[in-house]
Amino acid sequence: MAIKIINIDDRLIHGQVATTWIKDFGVESVIIVDNKTANDPIQKKIAGLAVPGVQVVIFSVEKFLKVIKKTTIKKPTMLLFANPVELLEVKKGGLDFDYVNISGMRFNPNRKRLLKNVSVTDEELVALKELINEQGVNVYTQTTTRDEKINVKDLIKDK
Repeated sequence: MAIKIINIDDRLIHGQVATTWIKDFGVESVIIVDNKTANDPIQKKIAGLAVPGVQVVIFSVEKFLKVIKKTTIKKPTMLLFANPVELLEVKKGGLDFDYVNISGMRFNPNRKRLLKNVSVTDEELVALKELINEQGVNVYTQTTTRDEKINVKDLIKDK
């Protein structure tokens, strides 16, 4: 499989993703797995505008799991999620991976701040703990490829 990186960023495709992650990993295709975006025709239309020359496809979790069982990813690809809850669903649905990066989960009134660029709801915290402790996934946060990697396990151990 040609998945180069799995990233969580609630902004999905934006400047940092386009100029560092996609460029530095040689990504030719981005698969956004996000139920909300998959059901929003306007978001689906504009999703790829920030990355000309890169194929962008958007799936709901359910549709992605059906597609991935029948299709082999051949191009260097980034899987992009808006949150760890849907990522956990994909892991439990059968996609095998052991590394995830969080480049951004913005603070809002429903989230608690773990780090400058990472805030989580209670549900997202539970999903991260399960990914790390039960699913064996290494979860790090790194805003761009040039920033220091921080182990999310260390950020959530007392939460």
